[in-house]
Amino acid sequence: MNVGHASVHPVEDPPTTEGANGPRVRMKDRQGMPATLGGLALRFFQFVFAAAALCVMATTSDFPSVTAFCYLVAASGLQSIWSFSLAVVDIYALLVGRSLQNYRVVLFFAMGDGITSTLTFAAACASAGITVLIDNDLSSCSQNHCMQFETATAMAFISWFVALPSFLFNFWSLASR
Repeated sequence: MNVGHASVHPVEDPPTTEGANGPRVRMKDRQGMPATLGGLALRFFQFVFAAAALCVMATTSDFPSVTAFCYLVAASGLQSIWSFSLAVVDIYALLVGRSLQNYRVVLFFAMGDGITSTLTFAAACASAGITVLIDNDLSSCSQNHCMQFETATAMAFISWFVALPSFLFNFWSLASR
């Protein structure tokens, strides 16, 4: 039986070209995508507006009596947690210089962004409908916290508006592979 023995041969590094000391540019990373400053800014504003909607709505005493307002609190809470978690991931990726353009990571981000932004938009629409009903149709704002309901609903819409580009950038990145 003739068995060959494996051997390890050292391989030299390829020679570097002139100007290789400059910053490394990743061509597929566009601002707004994960692990970019634009993506981090989007995550930050998603978190801020979702947390504002959650806090404003949760401070009213009568939000639990309306299902749409409870849904807004739940959706804003989920959006806040999701955005904060991905902001931490973005900060880590920026600090260590890592790209988050792995297919599975981008798919996970796109699915999460799609789900949370859809839930936030649906909750904001439902809350807006109830707020209009209370304010315009029933004219009972004197008995309710209409200003707080309207503020929380507006914050949820802004959170959705800022979450939508994150979803679109991630979805675009998946579709362009």
